[in-house]
Amino acid sequence: MKIAIAHWQSRVSPVFDVADHLLLIAVENGREVHRDSLRLAGRVPFGRARELSELGVDVLLCGAVSLTLEKALIGAGIRVFGFLAGELESVIAAFLDGQLGDGRDRNDRSGKRSGLGSEKTKRPPAYESGLRR
Repeated sequence: MKIAIAHWQSRVSPVFDVADHLLLIAVENGREVHRDSLRLAGRVPFGRARELSELGVDVLLCGAVSLTLEKALIGAGIRVFGFLAGELESVIAAFLDGQLGDGRDRNDRSGKRSGLGSEKTKRPPAYESGLRR
């Protein structure tokens, strides 16, 4: 599996749509085996999704992401864990430990967290209708 993380100053980049730096991590048997850092070229949503797809990315960990870009990424077969924040190494460790939920889970008032093993990430009703809060 290949994980991509948009980053800025050793933290998850606040907005993926305009992030420049990407950390690629190859994972085998739940452990990191290789790491590369690169600059993203595209800013257009479908071009950016194509760029990640061509890099072989399976999972994207990122901060805020526009609905258009998220749909393009999902359409390219990339699982998106969006609206995350924090130190890069802490987020990586949480993902590898299976303890990372999508950042939108904080808006879920049921108290349930969808986490890594969920089939579908629960989203606020406004998100489902295409509106952002």
